[in-house]
Amino acid sequence: MAFPAPLAPYAARAELTRGRLHPEAESRGRTPFQRDRDRVIHAVAFRRLKHKTQVFISHEGDHYRTRLTHSLEVAQIARTLARALQLDEDLAECLALAHDLGHPPFGHTGEDVLVECMAPFDGFDHNAQTLRLLTKLERRHAAFDGLNLTWETLEGVVKHNGPLTGPLARKKEPLPAAIVEYAAGHDLWLDSFASLEAQVAAIADDIAYNNHDVDDGLRAGLFGFAEARDLPLVGPAIRTAEAKYPQAPRDILIAEAVSDLIGAMVEDVLAETRRRLAAAPPASADEVRRASAAFCAFSTDMEKDLGGLRSFLHENMYRHYKVNRARSQAKRIIKSLFDLFFTEPETLPPEWRERYEGGSEARRARAVCDYIAGMTDRYAVREYRRLFGVEFDG
Repeated sequence: MAFPAPLAPYAARAELTRGRLHPEAESRGRTPFQRDRDRVIHAVAFRRLKHKTQVFISHEGDHYRTRLTHSLEVAQIARTLARALQLDEDLAECLALAHDLGHPPFGHTGEDVLVECMAPFDGFDHNAQTLRLLTKLERRHAAFDGLNLTWETLEGVVKHNGPLTGPLARKKEPLPAAIVEYAAGHDLWLDSFASLEAQVAAIADDIAYNNHDVDDGLRAGLFGFAEARDLPLVGPAIRTAEAKYPQAPRDILIAEAVSDLIGAMVEDVLAETRRRLAAAPPASADEVRRASAAFCAFSTDMEKDLGGLRSFLHENMYRHYKVNRARSQAKRIIKSLFDLFFTEPETLPPEWRERYEGGSEARRARAVCDYIAGMTDRYAVREYRRLFGVEFDG
């Protein structure tokens, strides 16, 4: 098998993978990380991202981002960063494509409701749900549940935002049940950082959603050029586009500004990451994992500007009354579906009833949660209409 080269010493190496939980013969034409990426792309959960919300409810417009288009954009940025840093592009791409698989319908609104509903039953976390999908819920193979991905991919999915246990963990609350359950049989080094490929995928997610939320917010009219010109990062990009293309229509100016913004953030990450790598050069991927801090990061100045941008988007986009109205309806849909399926489990499809029959209330709640979390926005709306006979306006 031919493996891509050259890679930096600190890159994850497909030929040195720690392997899969269930041993399989390797592909003759693909590296283990390429095979992982292909399994993610062919997963049912990946296809469902097409009709899952990023910010807007999916039927509000054909041009706004969904979880699928967002994931593809994250993958493109992750590959760019990985190539520049001489990392394994296939692993970075795989992690970028998989990072949102566990999100329920209606974005963070759906997650908030499931967190509330599952509070008495080991909770809900979209990152843990991604692991659950990849290791248990996806059913495409006769020999095992899940996709049987490599250790490096599963590690990156779980720890892309940093260590989950130990002194370096950002959050001190108990781990989600799905992660505890899986890690008991497959040690993912939860107290360490993930590979640089996983760190690249995580920061590519930040770059994508910040820029694309600006793009979608401007195009949807949730805020205008006048407000955007006063923003850090965005304002200079808009003024540069206007000066360079004074006759260009508004939609072209938005595209030019967002393109420049993405480029500026990518360059900032590359400069800061190279600075950190040069200051304490890791000799292997495991040295990246055992480091005391992440290597892949924004500069201090960029992080400060991003803080101002995020605050603006939070107030002017995520809390916009149009978005809040859709969020309000989405909350009622998810809560109503959960309550009905939990109290009247005979209304669940047979294949989902089979997952808890003979088990505890907690097991029933988890089956209901898995069913709802896997829904697309439009399927959740259809279920709500079928079961409650109520129209949904979004």
